[in-house]
Amino acid sequence: MSLSLIPAEPQPARIAPLARLPVFLKLEGRRAIVAGASAAAAWKAELLAAAGATVDVYAPEPSAELLAIAGATRGIVAFHARPWTAADFADAAIAIGACDNDAEAARFSAASRAAGVPVNVIDRPAYCDFAFGAIVNRSPLVIGISTDGAAPVFAQAIRARIETLLPHGFARWAEAAAHWRPRVQALGRAVAARFWESFAARAVTRAHEAPDEGDFQALLAESNGDRAAATAILIVAPDDPELLTLRAVRALQSADVILFDGEVAPAILDFARREARRMLIAARGGDTYGESAATLIALAKAGRHVVRLTGPGVARAEAEIAACRTAGVTVEIVPTVVSPPPSAVMESGKSMLSSRHER
Repeated sequence: MSLSLIPAEPQPARIAPLARLPVFLKLEGRRAIVAGASAAAAWKAELLAAAGATVDVYAPEPSAELLAIAGATRGIVAFHARPWTAADFADAAIAIGACDNDAEAARFSAASRAAGVPVNVIDRPAYCDFAFGAIVNRSPLVIGISTDGAAPVFAQAIRARIETLLPHGFARWAEAAAHWRPRVQALGRAVAARFWESFAARAVTRAHEAPDEGDFQALLAESNGDRAAATAILIVAPDDPELLTLRAVRALQSADVILFDGEVAPAILDFARREARRMLIAARGGDTYGESAATLIALAKAGRHVVRLTGPGVARAEAEIAACRTAGVTVEIVPTVVSPPPSAVMESGKSMLSSRHER
């Protein structure tokens, strides 16, 4: 008996169409070739070397910039004062060509493909197997951005925006993740899953701190059920999402659950990570302080990373903070560019800061 894999009714696509498939190549210890000595070729040679490749550059005449890169990389980038040949593609993992015209680009691309080597010809997409995007470097955390060549300046603008949101300290946390992974994976799948969830939340909220063995042990304790005191984050949302502080954005991007009021601008929720659960607590003008506080407390005590987005109402913030304190839930206040917060919020923030200094 045969089974048909065709559904009875058309199903919606689970993934929207992609102009490009983002792929990250591991080039450490592998060979790359670059043809040409222009400034663009020199930049690509430097980029490939930064990714760990040994780079052979072929051109009749070197540029000063290329010679400087070759000297600075101490043999990782080697210059060959001659045109490239088909034999140069042997054992290469990647090939980049800086070609002066379409005829040269076609010849370089054909030779690369004949050798089974992925090829990029700079600024000539018709001869390319792949494209370079704008890069945000927090290695080993690396983000690539592509517009499929439609608007490179737009990609650079997006890169600049992400740069402001992504602390340089994330590099240290990504390095720690690589160092800790073997120890974590040995603990079993369930514990490892809880560990990495806690790791992500801690890395986002403590991005400017260097992770150490103490962090590992704390995360391990949380993963084994010995969670720290229940906490929640309160953000008094501004009307304009542009007035969110970087700290508020990072809190939204680390949340498991976001509780929000009807007064909160929908565009603010766009800053939350895609996987976060969004819960509308009170419709516009609603008066459910007790219910919202109860939900907040229950989620925090269940170990969820909760962010409470509230409108500018003073009474609501004060009531929820008071309820959380009574229930033993610590509330962290994250400021935004709005009117001065209520006195209870300020006092809660001062109390929280004082307790941190005392510890």
